[in-house]
Amino acid sequence: MKIRKPTGEIYVKVSALLKSAFPKSRYEQGLVEEFHDNNTPIHEWVCIHMNKVVAYIAFSNAYNGDEICGLHLAPLAVAPPFQRQGFGSELLGFALRQEAIKKSPLFVLGIPGFYQRFGFKHCALPVCPFTKNNRHFLAIRNTATTPFVVGYEPEFGPA
Repeated sequence: MKIRKPTGEIYVKVSALLKSAFPKSRYEQGLVEEFHDNNTPIHEWVCIHMNKVVAYIAFSNAYNGDEICGLHLAPLAVAPPFQRQGFGSELLGFALRQEAIKKSPLFVLGIPGFYQRFGFKHCALPVCPFTKNNRHFLAIRNTATTPFVVGYEPEFGPA
């Protein structure tokens, strides 16, 4: 298994992975394709196993108004034949150790049981516009003490 930054020729494989990992939704695939098409600054990595892209992770800027206040983890995906084998955990653990990620506040809208194993905790502030009562909104190194609605890159669409 090898983890590396994706390059242009890998983007097609990333799109195929996102399509297979989220079969009932084209949102994640469209989100990442728009990030690439718009040259939106993101931190991203792929996990390659047996010459296949089996997992993908991306982080984009989180905002408090116009100020960057951290990073959003979205999406994290593993190809269905490789799920529940540790690839997603390995990729997330790798990403959390990277210089660009390891000191920043991180936010994720996801399955609490999975992300809590990596130190993410439920957070009340900031308010996530994509979930009711921040039910599935978690963070690491979150320093927010005053209420605000966390902002996302425009590719995420309206909340």
